[in-house]
Amino acid sequence: MSHTNLSGADACALPVPQDAAACALPGAAPLHAERTWQGSNPKQRFDILRRAESVAIVGASNNPARASYFVATYLLSSTAYDVYLVNPRETEILGQPVYASLAELPVVPDIIDVFRRHDDLPGVAQEAIDAGAQTLWLQLGSWNENAAALAADAGLSVVMDRCIKIEHARFHGGLHLAGFDTGVISSRRQLLGR
Repeated sequence: MSHTNLSGADACALPVPQDAAACALPGAAPLHAERTWQGSNPKQRFDILRRAESVAIVGASNNPARASYFVATYLLSSTAYDVYLVNPRETEILGQPVYASLAELPVVPDIIDVFRRHDDLPGVAQEAIDAGAQTLWLQLGSWNENAAALAADAGLSVVMDRCIKIEHARFHGGLHLAGFDTGVISSRRQLLGR
């Protein structure tokens, strides 16, 4: 789908927002990889975000220049989600405890938001399945059909190549300030609890 086609059914086919660069993973997926997976539509992503209560960020970083730090900052400050950070090399990020793996989390997270290398994604998908998560969310720039198939076959919802921060802000009126279409046809901003 072209990112310049504004008339398509998928409202995310808009030009990439300015903050997308902060969410993107450099070189996460091979550029030559053919995409045959049918991704989630905007309503499905909205439903995932609305029903979720917790998000685990796998590959969380303590480096403010990294996309995972930017997204964690947004989720902790601008949402009602319980946010859990996962990185075996860290003990604390943004004042939050960091867990070495999904298996060590004190809860079963609803969404696993992944900031890992392309080749690591099937393993993370299996960890998400083992943890009992509802959704595997591969960050902007991440596309791995093997990981998606593994998760979907186990009953998880799958979102790939989307920034959870951008999607949440778009559905909750946060991108209108920058001139982007929120998908809401109304003169009033729609506010949601999550």
